Amino acid sequence: MRSLIIFTLVGVGAQLVDGALGMAFGVTASTLLVLSGVASAQASAAVHLAEVGTTLASGLSHWKFRNIDWHIVLKLGVPGALGAFLGATVLSSLSTEDAAPVMAAILLSIGVYVLLRFSLRTPPAVKAGTTKHGAKFLATLGLFGGFIDASGGGGWGPVTTSTLLSSGKTAPRTVIGSVSASEFLVAVSASLGFLVGLREQFFDNLPIMLGLAVGGVIAAPLAAWLVSRISPALLGTGVGGVVVLTNAQKLVDYFGVTAPWSTVIYGVIVLAWAFLVVLAARITKAPAYVPPGLDAAPRPVHAADDAR
Repeated sequence: MRSLIIFTLVGVGAQLVDGALGMAFGVTASTLLVLSGVASAQASAAVHLAEVGTTLASGLSHWKFRNIDWHIVLKLGVPGALGAFLGATVLSSLSTEDAAPVMAAILLSIGVYVLLRFSLRTPPAVKAGTTKHGAKFLATLGLFGGFIDASGGGGWGPVTTSTLLSSGKTAPRTVIGSVSASEFLVAVSASLGFLVGLREQFFDNLPIMLGLAVGGVIAAPLAAWLVSRISPALLGTGVGGVVVLTNAQKLVDYFGVTAPWSTVIYGVIVLAWAFLVVLAARITKAPAYVPPGLDAAPRPVHAADDAR
């Protein structure tokens, strides 16, 4: 019972991060599970299966708070499911260590771009619920993101959320909600692929999976509510910081950088991130950006105004 409570709390924490930032459930949950004494392989297998429940709850919650563009969900999620199944069944037994530093460097670059873009200037006003992304672009991104997520043990959120945010064509809350909803398709497909590959061993992690799923379902509505209330500048800065810190850790571990230099690196990243969060908070209070040639939208007239 004690272990189940611990895994449930891990699920709550991981889902709050994932639901609010559109990424990092797998990274957060796996890290917390390993810290609590769970073997790395068990943690990874349990997280994939638990995401079936947590992503469903997260998608429903984001739908309730109108954070979803269903065109993005379908055009991104269906190819993502295909890529996840292929990655789980074909590459689950292959080593991805050589590809890890390359992917980390790419995601780190995207994270830096997103971090600076949303913290140093006011993001363009974008109408939530619409998308200018083409079907080919979303399908390619989904296929690649799903493949990386299943074969590399995670990465759907960092790949898809970072890329969509960096393009600046869709409101951050819509990107996060749509990516979270489409991840349900990826999680189901990846779980089926791992079920085919691991068979009976896959179900050895049911207690861990159950705790993660329960905690994630509990936290999903709160996370969706938070993303509907936080400003685009703060959301983008938060996402960028998570991507930078996560992938910097991967590169530090890969190149064998140890203390005190690793501590210095993490300290510099955290301090810079905190500084940019302060800038993003100031941007939030600034007037909304209006493209040249367009007038600001008129203030809506309320019944109380007419009464005067």
